[in-house]
Amino acid sequence: MNARDKTQNEGPVSRADNPSAPQVQLTPVTPPPGANAPARGAAGRSHKHESARAQVAGAATYVDDIGEVRGTLHAAPILSTVAHGRLRGVDASVALAMPGVRDVILARDVPADPLLATFVHDEPVFAIDKVEHIGQVIGLVIASSVMHARRAARKVQLHIEELPPVLDVREALKLESYVLPPVFVHRGDAAQALKTAPHTLSGQLEVGGQEHFYLEGQIAYVLPQEQNQWLVYSSTQHPGEVQHWVSHALGISNHAVRVECRRMGGGFGGKETQAGHLAVWAAIAANKLQCPIKLRLDRDDDFMVTGKRHPFAYDYTVGFDNSGRLHGLKLMMAANCGFSADLSGPVADRAIFHTDNAYFLEDVEIASYRCKTNTQSHTAFRGFGGPQGVVLIENILGDIARHLRLDPLDVRKRNLYGVEERNLTHYGMKVEDNILEPLLSKLELTAQYRQRQTAISAWNAKSPVIKRGIAITPVKFGISFTATLFNQAGALVHVYTDGSVQVNHGGTEMGQGLNTKVAQIVADELGVAFEDVLATASDTSKIPNASATAASAGTDLNARAAQFAARNVRDNLAQFVAGLDGCGAGAVSFAGGNISSPKGRRPFAEVVRQAYANRIQLWSDGFYRTPKIHYDKTTLTGRPFYYFAYGAACSEVAIDTLTGESRVLKVDILHDVGTSINPAIDIGQIEGGFVQGMGWLTTEQLVWNDKGHLSTHAPSTYKIPATGDIPEHFKVDLWPEPNREDNVFGSKAVGEPPFMLAISVLEALKEAIAAARPGAVRLEAPATAENVLKALFSPSLRA
Repeated sequence: MNARDKTQNEGPVSRADNPSAPQVQLTPVTPPPGANAPARGAAGRSHKHESARAQVAGAATYVDDIGEVRGTLHAAPILSTVAHGRLRGVDASVALAMPGVRDVILARDVPADPLLATFVHDEPVFAIDKVEHIGQVIGLVIASSVMHARRAARKVQLHIEELPPVLDVREALKLESYVLPPVFVHRGDAAQALKTAPHTLSGQLEVGGQEHFYLEGQIAYVLPQEQNQWLVYSSTQHPGEVQHWVSHALGISNHAVRVECRRMGGGFGGKETQAGHLAVWAAIAANKLQCPIKLRLDRDDDFMVTGKRHPFAYDYTVGFDNSGRLHGLKLMMAANCGFSADLSGPVADRAIFHTDNAYFLEDVEIASYRCKTNTQSHTAFRGFGGPQGVVLIENILGDIARHLRLDPLDVRKRNLYGVEERNLTHYGMKVEDNILEPLLSKLELTAQYRQRQTAISAWNAKSPVIKRGIAITPVKFGISFTATLFNQAGALVHVYTDGSVQVNHGGTEMGQGLNTKVAQIVADELGVAFEDVLATASDTSKIPNASATAASAGTDLNARAAQFAARNVRDNLAQFVAGLDGCGAGAVSFAGGNISSPKGRRPFAEVVRQAYANRIQLWSDGFYRTPKIHYDKTTLTGRPFYYFAYGAACSEVAIDTLTGESRVLKVDILHDVGTSINPAIDIGQIEGGFVQGMGWLTTEQLVWNDKGHLSTHAPSTYKIPATGDIPEHFKVDLWPEPNREDNVFGSKAVGEPPFMLAISVLEALKEAIAAARPGAVRLEAPATAENVLKALFSPSLRA
C-alpha cells in the first residue's frame, strides 16, 4: 500500500452527510474498451513549476509589481553609522526640507510596544536610546517617491556617543556577552574516554556566515482599510508572524491585520522573521499618516540591515583508535548571534543536534554559546544551524584520517551509525531509517571514487603547482521544526461547479515548488488533472496561525493538510455516487478526471454539478500535525525529528598552490528524497542547495572592519557562485526507496539537506592542500584564495 493511501489518524474525519435520497439520478457512463487501465497520477511526475510560464514571461506578480493605490508614499530607512553607542538625538530638519519629503518616523511614533514581538522580546522596533550595530534602523523618511525618500534618509543627522563595540565572537566569549544562556549537552564520559583513547587531537575552526542574497529584496506594502483594519503585502516566509508583529506594534487584535504573499523571489530563511521588520516599520508609518506605505530596501541597505547565517567558532578535542573510530569528543561551539536573539536559540540547538551528522558519538560533551556582538542580528538560513554542526564533525574526521594516514572515506564509514546497534543519537533519538552504509557504498562505486583517487595521486606526484583532491561526505538531516508546536498545518480545498479546484494552504512559495507539489497531491486525491488545480496566495484570512515555511517541512505539512482537505471533498462525492449506484463508498474511485463505481464511470465535472444540485458540500478544510515527535528543550533530549533525510556527495577539486585559487571539477550526488512527488523540482533543489553550500564554503566571505562596518555589502565585493563556478560534470541521482515513515506520497523533504552535501568540497580542498604540504591542515571557511594560501604557507600549520 502506498503511504498516501493509508488511513491518517492525524487527519480529520469526514463531515459529509450521507445523501440517502438524491434529487437527480445520474446515468452511468459505460467505460470504453481498455478504460479499466489505471490512469497515471499527477504526483511522481516532473510537472513544470506552476508559475514557470508567468515567471519566464515576466508576468508573475511580486510585491513590488502590485499596482500602487493612489496616495501611496514610500519609505526609506535611517541607518545607524556607529556599531555601538548612545543615541543622543536625531536632526531631520535638512531631510524634511527636501523635495517630496512628507514626514520622519521615529521610535516615538510607535503606537504600542516599542519592542518587537519576538520570543525573547529584546529588539526595539526603532532604536530608542542606543544603537547596537551599523545599519540598525533608527527611523524612516517618508516621501512621494522611493528615490526622494532614500536621498533624504542619508541627510538625517544622528548624534551618537560612541561606545566600544564587541565584534569578535571569541572576544564575546571572554566578556561572557550572550543573547541567551549557554547550553550544555553530554552523553557518557567524554573526559575519561579522551584519557584512555590511543590517539587525541585538538584544534580550532572558524566558519563564516552567509548573506541570503535573494533575488527579490525585503519589501512590504501596507494599506489602511476601513475601521482600523490593515492589509499587508509582504515578501515573507511567515505571514502569520508578520500579522502578529504588526498587530502587536499597532496595539490592535490579530484579526484586524491581513497578510498576503503570493510568492517570493527567494527566501532561504532570510524572510522567516526579518520580513516582519519591514512590515512593522511600514505599518507604523501608514498608521501615523493614514495612507498606504511601501518600503523596499535597496541591495546595499538590505546587506546592512538584515542578518546572515550565523558565523561559528569551534574548539575541539577528539580521541580515537588506530582505525579512526571515535572514542571521545569534547566540543565548544560559539555562535555569533549579532545584537539580538532573533532565532539564534533554535539555530544553535540544531547545530548541537547535527554535530553527529552521520556518526555515532558514544562519549561526547558539547558546550554551546550564543554570543552577542555589535553586528546585524543573525537569523535563519537554509539548514538552520545544521550545516554549522555537520561541518565541524566532518572537519574532525578529516583531521583524524590525515593524522593516521588513512583514507578519509574509510574513517567515515567506520564511524557511521549502525542499524541494530550504535544507533542512538547523543540527544536520545533512535535512528530507525538508516540507509547510510548502502547509500555511501553505492556512491563510492558509481562515482568511481577509488579509481579517481589513484588517478589524482598520480597527477599530484607529477604536478608541482596544481594539486587535486577528492572527498565523499554523507548527510543525515533531521526533518521537523525542533519547536514541536510549529509542526502543524492547515489547508482549504474548494471544488467549483465546473470541476475546477482551488487549494489554499499556510505555506509560502519562494520558488521551491511548494505550490506545484501541493497541487499534484490534491489532483491525485480527487483524480483530476494537475492543470485543473490552482494554488492561491498565502493569506492569513484563509489559514490562521500557520507556521513558517521553513525547516524543509513545507511540503510535509501543507501537502498533507491539503490532501486531507481534498479527501473530505472526495468522501462527500464518493458517498453521493454510492447512494446513486447502491454500492459502498469504498467501491467508488477517482482517477483520470472520472469518478467510477461498479456500475460505470462518470466525468468528475458532471458529478460535481449534480452534487451541487443535491446540496453536497464541495469544499473542506484539512489539518495535519506531525506524529511521534517530542523533546525536552531544557535538556535537548527526545525525538525532535519525524525522520531523517540522507545523501552523499563526491567532489573533486583543484587548487593553484601559487595563487590559492580553486575550482570544483566534478560532483556526483546520490540523495534520498523518498518517493519523489516531482523529480525535476527535487533535482533542482539538490543542485541549487549544493551550489549555495559551495558558495558558503568557498567564495562568500563577510568582512566587518574594526569599526563594525560590513565591507562586503554589494555584489562587487560579496561573491556568490556564478555559472562559471558550476562544474562541467555535475551528476545527481535519487535514492530509490520511499520514506519509511508515513509521509505524504512516501516523499522526504529536500529543501535543506542537500546544502550540506557541499561540505565535500571543503574536505576535498583540504585533501588537495595535504597533497601539497605535510602536516595538519587548518583551512578556515570560506576557503577563499587567501585562506587556501594561509593553509598552505602558515608556519603554525606545519608538522
